Amino acid sequence: MNINDYWQQFLKENPEVEDAAFQTWHFGNSAKLADELADLVLIGKKTATASLTWEYDDRPDQMPSVGTNSVVTDIGGEPKCIVQTTEVRIIPFNEVDADFAFDEGEGDQSLDHWRGVHWDYFRKQCLEIGGEPSETMPVVCERFELLYPKPPN
Repeated sequence: MNINDYWQQFLKENPEVEDAAFQTWHFGNSAKLADELADLVLIGKKTATASLTWEYDDRPDQMPSVGTNSVVTDIGGEPKCIVQTTEVRIIPFNEVDADFAFDEGEGDQSLDHWRGVHWDYFRKQCLEIGGEPSETMPVVCERFELLYPKPPN
């Protein structure tokens, strides 16, 4: 199903939602990671994600903001779910806390795990976008709610 058809299906099943603009994105930088993280959202384990502010320098309209709906896709653009952003904080990498790491839902959900995998990921992102990885690099900490398909009970 294409993204617009998926969005229209969501609106049809949720008539209380206004047909507003939405963002489209995928997790991670590989097909495997995009699928794994979207699957964590679908089972209700992942309710947060992190990115570097520098990733939005060339596309500021894609910066997460509270209330924005997003169609999350696999790396090929196939819709996986729809989430709504509920919180956005920009903080230094070394100030991300254990609660946020837990809400990301990855690995053992510990802060140590979060720091290890995100340092590696952000270091690679920095190489691509010309940023310098550091303990104080600005991180967008985004929390979201799964809207569609309906979250598990």
